[in-house]
Amino acid sequence: MSTYIKNVNTYLSKMKIKQTFISLKTGIDINKLSRILTGTQNIPASDMEKIANALGQKTEYFLSDVFLIPEYNSFSGREIAFYAGEPTGEQKMFALKLTDLIENVDEILSAENRFMNAMIE
Repeated sequence: MSTYIKNVNTYLSKMKIKQTFISLKTGIDINKLSRILTGTQNIPASDMEKIANALGQKTEYFLSDVFLIPEYNSFSGREIAFYAGEPTGEQKMFALKLTDLIENVDEILSAENRFMNAMIE
């Protein structure tokens, strides 16, 4: 198994990223991706680049003999959605808005229930 595949598998395992996510991000068929990651199918350079990009890294990162993965628990709660790579500014803003929405879902749902109950009375 190549260094690239070994490092990608280590990264996926440590970061708890599913092959399905990589398949969706890259457009590589899930069966082909599985064969690539088990080493039963050779990986073309274009697929190496797609996989690395989907993980927010450069291809060279996974080709390194000295392979270091950031600590999983070093991410803050607001950045965990982007643990697969460094988010862009737009992604950070979207994540913050989504986090705020999720934190307020309970309030929104209870307000809707209060409104509906008031309409019934």
